Parts: sequence; C-alpha cells; structure tokens
Amino acid sequence: MSDTRDLLGRLAANDEGSLRAVLAPTPECGDDDAPTALALDRRTRGLVRLAALIAVDACTASLRWAVELASTTGADDEAVLGALLAAASAAGSAQVVSSAPRLALALGFDLELEGWDEAC
Repeated sequence: MSDTRDLLGRLAANDEGSLRAVLAPTPECGDDDAPTALALDRRTRGLVRLAALIAVDACTASLRWAVELASTTGADDEAVLGALLAAASAAGSAQVVSSAPRLALALGFDLELEGWDEAC
C-alpha cells in the first residue's frame, strides 16, 4: 500500500495518531517531517494553509498570521492574492467578498469600505 493510500485510509478510519499528526501546528511552515511535506514544498503549504483559512471564513488575525508565514517562504502579494482566487471557486462569491477585506488588512492595505466592520 502506498504512503498516500495508507494515510488516507487511517484518516478515513478516524485514526487518532494520524489525525494528531496531520492537525499538529507547524508554525514555521518548515516541518519537513509533516505529512504535507510528502508532496508539497514549503511555499505551496503556506499558500494552501491561507486558502483553507479563507474558505472557512477565518478572522483577520488568522489571515495575517498565514500571510506572514507564507511570506517567509517567498510568497509575495500576488501569490497571496492567487490563494484567494484559487479558493474562490470552491468557497463561492459570498465567501470571497467576505474574505477580501480581511486579506487586504492582513497584507497591510486599508480599503476603507463603507459599512464594513473588522469583526475579529
């Protein structure tokens, strides 16, 4: 059985050890022993993490953290925007509209949108 298939099987079976390993925080995005290191380089892992936070409607502080981590791997503002655009098709337009101002703040931009409140 391949490593990928084995890990997917353990995750599908709700294997506690596998879930703990996958969900363990890797603050520097550089843990080359993490399961995501099997197929993704550090920069891609950082951008995927950012896209996931966008998709779940994370607050500005979480997006700022993910942007900072992604930037330590060489991701620039265009790559960060690319993460938003990549998440758009899966998350939907309402999520993109909701996340865009928070992502702008995370990048240090103030869009000054009328009626918008930074909730977290």
